[in-house]
Amino acid sequence: MAKDGIKKFLSEIFVWWQGQTWGTRLYLARYFDHVGTDQFGNRYWKSRKGDRRWVTYNGYAEASTIPPGWHGWMHHRTNVLPTEDNYKAHDWEKPHVQNLTGTSLAYRPEGSMLASGQRPRVTGDYDAWSPE
Repeated sequence: MAKDGIKKFLSEIFVWWQGQTWGTRLYLARYFDHVGTDQFGNRYWKSRKGDRRWVTYNGYAEASTIPPGWHGWMHHRTNVLPTEDNYKAHDWEKPHVQNLTGTSLAYRPEGSMLASGQRPRVTGDYDAWSPE
């Protein structure tokens, strides 16, 4: 247990892609206010001046883990936080799904080398010349 605590402490000092570093933590405490947390544990911040918005990821820094409501708020498309009572998701918004590209769960269409291991033959394929 102590090893995990030391590892987490050291990663907060040096490793930015696995969450926030101590420098980020101090910067956010000084200039930003925490405005909410999403269902994945990502934390959202707004500068006290009101001009900047920030996210600290829960775990690996992957932008596709931000749900649609928070994405709209982060990009200044809306000023209504998804945690507020008057927030209403649009009926066309789908439930959030993380980007699975590069994982074993990624979409692999028919004919993909990764789907079946062999590409099907097509009309434009090259036939090697062989002398007779």
